[in-house]
Amino acid sequence: MAAHGPDAKTLMEIADAYGSNNYRPLPVVIARGEGVFLYDVDDRRYMDMLSAYSAVSHGHSHPRMVRALSEQAARLCVTSRAFHSDQIGPFMKELCELTGMEKVLPMNTGAEAVETAVKAARKWGYVKKNIPAGQAEIIAFEGNFHGRTTTIVSFSSEELYKKYFAPFTPGFKIIPYGDAGALRDAVTDNTCAVLVEAIQGEAGVRVPPDGFLRDVRRLCDERNLLLMLDEIQTGLGRTGKMFCYEHDGIRPDVLILGKALGGGVLPISAAVSSAEVLGVFVPGEHGSTFGGNPLACACAREALRILVEDDLPGRAARLGGRLRSGLEAIKNDQIIDVRGKGLLLAVEFGPGERTARQYCEGLMAEGILAKETHGTTVRFAPPLVITEEQVDWALERITKVFAS
Repeated sequence: MAAHGPDAKTLMEIADAYGSNNYRPLPVVIARGEGVFLYDVDDRRYMDMLSAYSAVSHGHSHPRMVRALSEQAARLCVTSRAFHSDQIGPFMKELCELTGMEKVLPMNTGAEAVETAVKAARKWGYVKKNIPAGQAEIIAFEGNFHGRTTTIVSFSSEELYKKYFAPFTPGFKIIPYGDAGALRDAVTDNTCAVLVEAIQGEAGVRVPPDGFLRDVRRLCDERNLLLMLDEIQTGLGRTGKMFCYEHDGIRPDVLILGKALGGGVLPISAAVSSAEVLGVFVPGEHGSTFGGNPLACACAREALRILVEDDLPGRAARLGGRLRSGLEAIKNDQIIDVRGKGLLLAVEFGPGERTARQYCEGLMAEGILAKETHGTTVRFAPPLVITEEQVDWALERITKVFAS
């Protein structure tokens, strides 16, 4: 049923009038969601092929997530970390058991979890490796997207993210993504950590060469460096494994999680590591008013249970293969690559009559919401609860738009 109130055009005009112009959304106004589908204010239905960059891996308004949210909200929503709550301890224990790690530091957003990892790595470098004060270095990779704080954009290679926001935080090196030789050359005695995405989502679902993460792991072991894996988008089932690094048979020293950890109902993130690494913090050095609040922790606990009990990683592997095969079968000379893992896929277009944005607009007209990246790539990352029939429904419409 269509919502009562202002129409879509009026709502978009209000947003334009009062909001900062820092996004360029498709011209659709969403009013509700259920499973893999979104509905606009006129009750038109669209399949969500973005999943809020993996934050909605469990689907929209998952009944178990809504129940966990409402039941906890009726009991207790927020306490500061000045007190214990009955949710935070069990949440950290359950996340450690899932990851095989020893310690959790909960935050709210992915960027905050990355900042936590950066601070932990620097202090670890000073107190465990005896790096001279103020000289710790972290190596990151060209094309990375770890967030938008001033420190994080300091090691971005995207000019748009940096141009007007200097001066930047020092202490970072940027090297080519997927180049283990460049990494070896970049390491110095002052290097404390390597920060890398298992797949670069915002760069257009860039998958590194086979063996790259194993080479990074090996070098970190040789040089006593922390391997910090940002799995904010790729973790928690998205790529067909619980964590993307499992495809390479390695383990990170620091695992950075967010997005899907909140089960699609609210933000929560975490840096997960060993007692040696996260144990470097002492009270007062780092924290967050809302980090680890009981409402978020209760939701994250339920989100983790659903991931395991419903085998969402297995669904991503199986249905991702079905979706990828369909995408690869599309005949369009402008398509130059189909790539990704599980249900994190992308189609890249070369020069031609249509841009990736125009393809996305065409998909919207067919009832599919997808997002372009860098003008050349369209991502497909539906909720992991998608069914075979829904994949086929989507492929019929994607083929119609892409092959036209």
